[in-house]
Amino acid sequence: MVQIVFYLFVLFTLGSALAVLLTKNVLYAAFFLLLTLLGVAGLFVLAGADFLAVSQIMIYVGGVLVLIIFGVMLTHKTDTAKTDYTEPNFILTKHRSWLWALLVAGGIFSVLYRALVRGNFVLLNQGEPSYRSTVGTIGRQLMTEYLIPFEIAGVLLLVALIGATTIAASSRTK
Repeated sequence: MVQIVFYLFVLFTLGSALAVLLTKNVLYAAFFLLLTLLGVAGLFVLAGADFLAVSQIMIYVGGVLVLIIFGVMLTHKTDTAKTDYTEPNFILTKHRSWLWALLVAGGIFSVLYRALVRGNFVLLNQGEPSYRSTVGTIGRQLMTEYLIPFEIAGVLLLVALIGATTIAASSRTK
């Protein structure tokens, strides 16, 4: 049963990722990206990485994707001659050469394939996995051992947010 659910999540994730690539509407691509990230979070749950699944949803779906959708929806068109707002937003790209993309993708695939084939996966040979939650352990370590780096990362993100807001506000007033 777990394998069937796993394959359903894989098909769901790959299908929505393919839809991100094939759609020409940026807003639809953002919504398909939402489905892709939720599918990846489901795969993390099935792998027993519950902290990564919650982090995936909180950070990527909750933060980054909402930021992308707001960015797409709040940008104004620079072409003032067009006043038809019923058209979807398109970002046109020029496909120059597929050769370099295929070479890079083939190289990455061959490296990952060799790593998977030569890898010694000890956990797969242990039999039935134990599904213990890692959230408590990671939370304890974040609040004890890694408190200073955690706080520094929070302050840096706050400074970046304030800087981005200041830049955006100063560009709107000009």
